[in-house]
Amino acid sequence: MRIFVDVKPKAREEKIEKIDDTHFKVWVREPPENGKANMAVIKVLTEYFNISWTDILLISGASSRRKVFQIEWHGM
Repeated sequence: MRIFVDVKPKAREEKIEKIDDTHFKVWVREPPENGKANMAVIKVLTEYFNISWTDILLISGASSRRKVFQIEWHGM
């Protein structure tokens, strides 16, 4: 499943808002430097979907606020 994520870095708190089945907004505390925000987004998504780090892949948007992730449902 592919999901589309709008990221808000340097937020006061980490949270996720579901827009529809494939679109989300994610707020993370980390700044968009050296992949810190990307890793924080992955962490928030793995907790939200209750999946492992190995089940999620950043497809596009590594240096953008709009990102596309591929989620694999291994072991579910």
